[in-house]
Amino acid sequence: MRTSEEDTVREFMAAWGDGTQESPDIDKIISMFAEDAVWQLWIPGGPTIRGREAIRRDIARQLTFATYMRCGPIHIAANGPVVFTERLDSFITKGRKIEHHLMAVFEVEDGKIKAWREYFDTKDLDKQFKPLAVEIPKAER
Repeated sequence: MRTSEEDTVREFMAAWGDGTQESPDIDKIISMFAEDAVWQLWIPGGPTIRGREAIRRDIARQLTFATYMRCGPIHIAANGPVVFTERLDSFITKGRKIEHHLMAVFEVEDGKIKAWREYFDTKDLDKQFKPLAVEIPKAER
């Protein structure tokens, strides 16, 4: 049985795209966050971004090297306000498709995302970026 929290996360993932549009729906994405939302870009060791406007800036940073994003859910489960996702995400950079498996945990309150934590192997991404000589700009913290 779906929960409203799960529906919120499904809508959020859809706003990132299915890989056919060049850019995600940034305004929709940002509107789904609580004002004081926290996004941990990757765990372990990644930066933590706090607040809607900082999140907007980091999405803009990502769009300097990533287009045609796909937020690809494989599994999703909710336990009260906490929603767990397993995904295969992808994007295009320098004409090459990059794919990575990840897990993400969302905390949803009153229909807004309060926290978003992504867990993935950064070495997998590094291996895919290295042949392209792509330098990823540092995230704001």
